[in-house]
Amino acid sequence: MKKGKIKINEERCKGCGLCVNECRRECIKMGERVSKSGYILAEFDNTKGCNACKLCAIACPEAAIEVFELVEVPEK
Repeated sequence: MKKGKIKINEERCKGCGLCVNECRRECIKMGERVSKSGYILAEFDNTKGCNACKLCAIACPEAAIEVFELVEVPEK
């Protein structure tokens, strides 16, 4: 199974919550922190098993989410 991680650009996030609604693994939630512009920021929960599906990034109207697919390197 693929593993992923996301980065949310706090300067672009407007707190709309569309990414929260799209994440089927519940890896994103609305947090308690507020941006400089006064928006409640979305937060990534790395413990929920993100699979880098990119639905959150596609749903974000502000292009505030960057998705990374983690690649496991086999040990020798």
